Amino acid sequence: MKDMQKTDSGQDMCACCHHKNTPRDAKEQRQLQNRINRIIGQLNGIKGMIDDNRYCGDILIQIGAVESALQSLGYVILEDHMHTCVAEEVKKGNEEILTEAVGLIRKLK
Repeated sequence: MKDMQKTDSGQDMCACCHHKNTPRDAKEQRQLQNRINRIIGQLNGIKGMIDDNRYCGDILIQIGAVESALQSLGYVILEDHMHTCVAEEVKKGNEEILTEAVGLIRKLK
């Protein structure tokens, strides 16, 4: 089980969780939420296709579309991470953040 700590509001969060030093603006937040909602809609569509016993090929095409949408979302968040979190830490002299960034890029593949 992961170590838990309390946020300022008293909520539990895992010790490995971080928050951005530079928060996303409202427009950026809304765009990310819209992307997530579209992906959720696509996943619900796939669930419906399976429930409806649709053709495997059609389902696989939709799965590919969801994978592509998730990959695209990941790249948007990675770009933001590089411009904000990583850049801020490098300016502070924390070069270990570069190793973390490379690890995140590898996981995103």
